[in-house]
Amino acid sequence: MAADLHCHTQSSDGSDTAEEVVLMAKMRGLSAVAVTDHDTFAGSAKAIGFGKKYGITVVPGAEFSCVDAETGRKAHILCYCCDAPEKLEPVCRRMQDTRRKAGDAMLEKVRSIYPVPAEMVMKYVRRSTCFFKQHIMHALIDAGYAGEIYGPVYKKLFSSSGGVAYVKIDYPEVHDVIGQIRKAGGIAVLAHPAEFDSYGLLDSLSASKMIDGVEVWHPSASKDAVSRLSEAAAEYGLAMTGGTDFHGMYTKISYPVGSFTTPDEQLGKLLMKKHNWRKI
Repeated sequence: MAADLHCHTQSSDGSDTAEEVVLMAKMRGLSAVAVTDHDTFAGSAKAIGFGKKYGITVVPGAEFSCVDAETGRKAHILCYCCDAPEKLEPVCRRMQDTRRKAGDAMLEKVRSIYPVPAEMVMKYVRRSTCFFKQHIMHALIDAGYAGEIYGPVYKKLFSSSGGVAYVKIDYPEVHDVIGQIRKAGGIAVLAHPAEFDSYGLLDSLSASKMIDGVEVWHPSASKDAVSRLSEAAAEYGLAMTGGTDFHGMYTKISYPVGSFTTPDEQLGKLLMKKHNWRKI
């Protein structure tokens, strides 16, 4: 059996509820699932209750959006089993406020092109802790202006290189965020390094013992990337995790829950990391 340690719900930029994600994991025969919504533990908290209801282990988590100051590239950090998630609320709130302001600005630009009622967008925003581009795209699909989330309309509006409604978001620095995760008693895992070409960051974070694991099995990781990440994990003694990065219909390429997973022995190694550094 195995665990899918990377799933998103309506609490951030996923299209499905926490209950639906937990049920899908159960039906796929997984031993465990983690709801790791962006910059919030809200989805995870809901999932834990449904895990008890349906008899599947839910690993509490969240995914923090960051930037590597050295390269300027995005970096995502998965946080698991946090002892005091409330200590990370200031980090979450700052990111939520930033996204909300950016979302409002993007929506204003979009509505100058497509006359979509704001309420058609806000009904999706309200079920989340943040305002995401996917909420705008869902409303544009409902209104008949687009046929898919990530298609020509999305590119026209939100491409970082010339999108007419694109608004740049300022993310917190990755080392600062990991420091806050550590203070809150959380496990830190570098998410999908292959997606952001974060191999240099992986080396530096590993050498300084700032992370406990690396996400090896992920839709963005080719066979060569999996091999490279596995070698790095062995070199630095990191746990190797896997996750589908499930977003439901809010995704470029669809994979069901459980398509990319963490072997049970690696999940055990990840949790043991926390047990060990608690002793230090």
